[in-house]
Amino acid sequence: MKARISMITLAVHDMDRAVRFYEQGLGFPKMESPPEVAFFTLNGSWLGLFGRAALAEDARVSAEGSGFNGFALAHNVASEAEVRQVMAQAEQAGATVTKPAQETFWGGYAGYFKDPDGHLWEIAYNPFFHVGPAD
Repeated sequence: MKARISMITLAVHDMDRAVRFYEQGLGFPKMESPPEVAFFTLNGSWLGLFGRAALAEDARVSAEGSGFNGFALAHNVASEAEVRQVMAQAEQAGATVTKPAQETFWGGYAGYFKDPDGHLWEIAYNPFFHVGPAD
């Protein structure tokens, strides 16, 4: 297996709400997609949205569950100001801030929000090196 992630697929409860959040709220470019799924192009990968029950059925796992999913998606930016800007944009789009942007124990600056389906996102600035592909 090659070390890369081609697509991240998030299970959602309300496709229309999730599409609005990512497309209009966060400004992710949406691709043409059938109504039961939505695809967004990211820098080097894709984000997919799929109904929670349908995704669980496809993977042959239970759709039940609550609380912490055990992972967070991370979006690294170029400054503390950009962390604050993205956090504000996400909150205005309907996200719930779980940890306001602040200095980190490792010398960076970061905050967390949950999208409307509870998926955790970390918005971070690392002053020591850039994380991710060049924009």
